[in-house]
Amino acid sequence: MPADPPHRAVEVRRSARRRRTVSAYREGDRTVVLIPARMSEAEEQRWVGVMLDKLAAQENKRTLGDAELTERAARLSEQYFGGRARPSSVRWVTNQNTRWGSCTPAEGSIRLSHRLQGMPEYVLDYVLLHELAHLLVPGHGPGFWQLLEAYPRTERARGYLEGVVAAERLPKVPAAREE
Repeated sequence: MPADPPHRAVEVRRSARRRRTVSAYREGDRTVVLIPARMSEAEEQRWVGVMLDKLAAQENKRTLGDAELTERAARLSEQYFGGRARPSSVRWVTNQNTRWGSCTPAEGSIRLSHRLQGMPEYVLDYVLLHELAHLLVPGHGPGFWQLLEAYPRTERARGYLEGVVAAERLPKVPAAREE
């Protein structure tokens, strides 16, 4: 289930007393985002996206087990590929530090990097769908990408993962020394 399904409304509440902080919480079937009143529309939209991602990551902190990953993959396959992609196994692995996931179509096995744990659900779903698509189409040709077009958050998830990779490449700033 996506972290912020289309039916979940987002309510933005502006406050004149709020100066710098932005916060968000779930209230029933909607998400409430609290922002400073002076914030522009563009800043509001950016912060709503940031806070939805943050809430999704917090809600996803509970690590899914391999059995739950397999069930999730089956649901995603049914929803986006008509149930045609049927993995024999889906599991977390700790030896993938340069890939988010991998698939061995001949065996029907899918492995996901432990680094995905705690990321927003839409990112995990994208990686699962990416690997499920490899069970149907090997390689990354036009047919492969056409399959993934069915998932509406493909570009957003890819951007998120690209941002994670870029952040990992940033130079490490030495800790400030106290004088």
